[in-house]
Formats: sequence, C-alpha cells, structure tokens
Amino acid sequence: MDSGPIGTYVYRNYDDPDDIFRPHDPRFPEVARQVAALIEERMPDGRVEHIGSTAVPDCAGKGNVDLLLLYPPGRLAAARDALDGIGFQRQTGLDPFPEERPMRVGTFTYDGTEFRLHVHVVAAGADEAETLLDFRDRLLADPELVAAYVASKQAALANGPTDNIAYNRAKEPFIQDALGN
Repeated sequence: MDSGPIGTYVYRNYDDPDDIFRPHDPRFPEVARQVAALIEERMPDGRVEHIGSTAVPDCAGKGNVDLLLLYPPGRLAAARDALDGIGFQRQTGLDPFPEERPMRVGTFTYDGTEFRLHVHVVAAGADEAETLLDFRDRLLADPELVAAYVASKQAALANGPTDNIAYNRAKEPFIQDALGN
C-alpha cells in the first residue's frame, strides 16, 4: 500500500542483462530533483544530493536513481519517518542496510516511465557521505574516469553476478582505486 507519491519497488532480475545495465537517461537529474523536493518538503532540515551513476552524464549502469539524504545530528528517526511518510519502503532481500544507516527504496513515475529509487540515509558530515559525494564529483570532473568506470561495470557483469551484492563487490576495487584508498 503506497502512502504517497512513491511507488512500490521491484528488485532487479540479474538474469536479464537489460534489467541491470542500461545507458544514462537524460531524465535522471529531473527525477532526482523532483524526488529531492518531495523529501525536503517533509524534512526541511535535511539535504538531498543526487549521487551514483545516474548523477553523471554518460555513465551507464543499473539505472537506479541514487539519492543521499543528509540529516542533522539526532534526526535519524525523523529522516526515516519522512521517507516512510511519502511511500518509501525498507530494503528487503539480500543483506539490507541496518536501520542505524538505512537505505529506503521506491519508484517514481516521470514522463511516463517508472524510475527505481534508492535513498541512502547518512548523517551530515559523516565520512561515508563525504566519500559518496567525492566519488560523484570525481566522475563529474573526468569523462575518462566515467568511461573507465562504465568499462569496470561491464567487466563485472561479464563475470555473471547473480545479485546486487556480487555486482557491488565486483565494482568496489575500481571505486576504491579512483578514490585513492
């Protein structure tokens, strides 16, 4: 049952290559902007950032619009409640994020297309938040890094990951190398 403008999330089928790797869609930034506005309306003291591949032109990937909800000290419960109140769902499936550092999922229909959403809920100023923003900014600044990242994703998929955890683990060395870790 949806309680707001966010629809029910359906997990990806890793047996279907078209469901796990697609070109960048120029509508991603507008989807992110509209969903961020919905979240910030519910939580004005939070800040939403568009992160991940969908935030970077020409960066192909799974097509999930990843958002980062940065909440001020002591406001984690309010952040979760704000997301839940507009229809986001708790993660299910394999190895969900803990409620102390949650991720909410949902969908948003824009321009006749349903977009999958991931909202990472992280304390403002946390190291993880800075890392996510730094990686996005490095990709935005370097088209060659974007091309290499897309190639690393394609290589990861060529090895046949069967779920999102395997796929994310396969990408992790590239991300750590790009961040200099």
